[in-house]
Amino acid sequence: MFLPCARERSTDIIILCTRKVEQWGRSFAAMNISYRGAKMDLDLLDRKGKYSNGFCHWPQPAWEKPDGSWQPSTTHFTSLADPSAVGSGYSGLTTLMHEAGHAAHFSNIDMPSPLFAQERAPTSVAYAELQSMFLDSLVGDADWMAKYAISRDGDAIPWDLVADQITATHPYKVFALRAMLAVPYFEKALYEMAEEDVTAESIKTLADKVEKDIQGGLSPRPLLSVPHILSDEASCYYHGYVLAEMGVHQTREFFIKRDGFISDNPKVGPSMTQGYWRAGNSEPFLSLVENLTGAPLTGKSWVNELKQSVEDVLKEEKGKYDAKRAQCAKNLSSDDIDLDMRIRIVDGDDVLADTAQDGSFMATCKKFEGYVQNRFAKKA
Repeated sequence: MFLPCARERSTDIIILCTRKVEQWGRSFAAMNISYRGAKMDLDLLDRKGKYSNGFCHWPQPAWEKPDGSWQPSTTHFTSLADPSAVGSGYSGLTTLMHEAGHAAHFSNIDMPSPLFAQERAPTSVAYAELQSMFLDSLVGDADWMAKYAISRDGDAIPWDLVADQITATHPYKVFALRAMLAVPYFEKALYEMAEEDVTAESIKTLADKVEKDIQGGLSPRPLLSVPHILSDEASCYYHGYVLAEMGVHQTREFFIKRDGFISDNPKVGPSMTQGYWRAGNSEPFLSLVENLTGAPLTGKSWVNELKQSVEDVLKEEKGKYDAKRAQCAKNLSSDDIDLDMRIRIVDGDDVLADTAQDGSFMATCKKFEGYVQNRFAKKA
């Protein structure tokens, strides 16, 4: 998220790194998302030598055993939050929502073999990323921020910061679309080149040509710096990301048309579970999207969002923001959170907090919050 520095700093003060586990838990619980007895290790803080990317994997897939008993999943996921860095609260929370979306998906695959819940083919990038990208998209919604972007003193993010974020980002979202599209177009052209034509110089020339054709000029993020292209096991991933992003916007439009809202919508969890998650890789991505949304996958919803004027987006999001703030004023809740899971918050080999030992989700959140404040207060 590229915001003017002062505004990014102000927004990040509101979106506290220390509160992100609670924000994720409350948000998912309000959407009626369950992890069905899963165990999860969350390694959330950056440290020297840590792998520089967020990811999620499953040492134990979820599945229904032959005797009818349920085998919950075991999930490990990581992000790179640095509470002393500006922007870390926002980016860390977005990563947490993203990886927790993956975990929710794989925790709810209910099939008679663990093979339906593993990460490799026929599980597709598009199918897996749709779930996580849909759920992390909530962080940018005004009604979500109105409730969950709360300062340490309990103050909600003010509307002017939300409006500034929309004004600073919405006109340029089409550039993100073009940058995303450039990667698969480059890969397609590269893999179609005759072998005798494949040289270092021809590859660089092709990358420049695709950037100019798709993005209108040389990209600030050169195509050859995209790590997926340089790693054979991640080739063609961006094709999946584009399809997933199309699915995200189509799924968002479906919920808004059907229910009027997404944030705190208790129908989201059951609908995602039944429509997207339960089948695992037993059904193809395109069929799942059509089954849930009632229409074949297209880019129409995404394009329609990009075509909205800043003024229309501000008006729409202001209405959502005001409605949620009014709702929050009437329903102040500090109840514990039940996602039907055990979480351990770790830092490498060190266990910082554990719901099994601490007694509740909120007790674990408070323990982690205290750890972060004590550790990073020295850097302040």
